[in-house]
Amino acid sequence: MTPESTVRAIEWVARAEAAYLGLALGDALGATVEFLTPREIRSQYGVHRELRGGGWLRLKPGQVTDDTTMSLALGAAILADGGTVQPLSCAHAFDGWMRAKPIDIGNTVRRNLITFRGSGDPCAPPSENDAGNGAAMRVLPVALGTLGREEAAVRGAVRAQAHVTHNNASSDAASEFLALAVQDFVRGEPLRQVYRRRLIPLLDARPEFRYKGRRRENPSGWIVESLQAVLQALMETDGFEACLVNVTNRGGDADTTGAIAGMLAGAFYGADAIPARWLRALDPTVREACRSQARALVAVAATAAIA
Repeated sequence: MTPESTVRAIEWVARAEAAYLGLALGDALGATVEFLTPREIRSQYGVHRELRGGGWLRLKPGQVTDDTTMSLALGAAILADGGTVQPLSCAHAFDGWMRAKPIDIGNTVRRNLITFRGSGDPCAPPSENDAGNGAAMRVLPVALGTLGREEAAVRGAVRAQAHVTHNNASSDAASEFLALAVQDFVRGEPLRQVYRRRLIPLLDARPEFRYKGRRRENPSGWIVESLQAVLQALMETDGFEACLVNVTNRGGDADTTGAIAGMLAGAFYGADAIPARWLRALDPTVREACRSQARALVAVAATAAIA
């Protein structure tokens, strides 16, 4: 390995860690104000910008929800399978996660995992009603574990995990975009280039995701509203903290929009942009799990690329 490639590999690992920490931080920040309206948030907190816990789940400060814990379960399955994304392994990982009684779980995830228990089929049937954000929120370990692979292989891996619970075209489109954009940011590509390469084609193919115009307040769990809010926050701000504060103060499904924005902003802005006070407040077990899994996923991706 040349000195240049060594430096590049170190930078990729640092950005991968920042993406995973960003996911967890956005989850923990947003969970406090999940299901509140922007007006209710302003009334209670002014501008919500601290990991204070509470919310409808009565969380401890720095505690995360299903967005982070389900991602970690998926990442563990990918690592156990040598960096490949196997639908049955993903289904078993998600089922084990659900049996451990997570603090929160989406209705679509629960319904399709219960169906899997009875059928053994790791692919949920296609459904127009399953366009929630549950597959997109956990896509980060797929993005990190498939770094360096052909785009078609990345898209296939994204769908393999997504279809366990969300077999839906809108969910697929958003999840694939997120995985590929995260990879571009981890490699250090600028926002304008990722906008041209990834976002414009997504909006051309799926115009429902167009985000310019009316501000998306109080976004629901529908992936279209979630991604619109995330894209507005990412494009309207100029820093990691500003992006996460922007999106979570919109309320609605704020833990998930925070998690999705966090993975993108973490990969783009890097570790140095993450506020130290947020890292100190984040659950230390989760913090270290995110860091170690990010490193392991990038390592297994590098091994696969060499092979």
